[in-house]
Amino acid sequence: MLDTTLHPNSQTLLSAWQRMHAVSNDTIPGPQTRDHPDLIARLFVIQDAGSNDWAFRTAGAQIETCLGRQLADYNFLGFWTGPDRDMLGMLLKSVQSERKPAIVRACAENLTGERVDVEIILAPLVQPAHMEGGARMLGLYQTLGGDYHLKGRPVWRHRLTAIFPPDVREAEPRVKLVASND
Repeated sequence: MLDTTLHPNSQTLLSAWQRMHAVSNDTIPGPQTRDHPDLIARLFVIQDAGSNDWAFRTAGAQIETCLGRQLADYNFLGFWTGPDRDMLGMLLKSVQSERKPAIVRACAENLTGERVDVEIILAPLVQPAHMEGGARMLGLYQTLGGDYHLKGRPVWRHRLTAIFPPDVREAEPRVKLVASND
């Protein structure tokens, strides 16, 4: 899934998600979070609250600074308008049903017109049996080229530039060679 064109933080999150969902005997090499100290401040969790509402459950400090507000219980789709909002809502449903991550590229704009490109990773989380509520997703909100393009002013809207839905291709069967002297 576009591994060579993703921001290093995006590659790290996708690699970590794959390791969490891999069979315990498989080891998937990849970047580690310790190599990207700014990653945690860009993570968020959203939860399906029904009727096209994906509420933030938690958000890193960098996202809240970039978006200019505390995000707890704020609708993730509230930063999108018109057809972009509809497409992103459908993408979230696709991620939920396919149980695989998706990538969103967008242009983020503040009230004075400064813009920065962003890359958003949306990865489904396993719902523990004891936890009530809708599906949850782990996300990464990564600015491309630096937050300084916004000149310290918060983002107020986003415009989609690309959507990369979950990769639903089946993995080819792998053969494991086992030798036995019995």
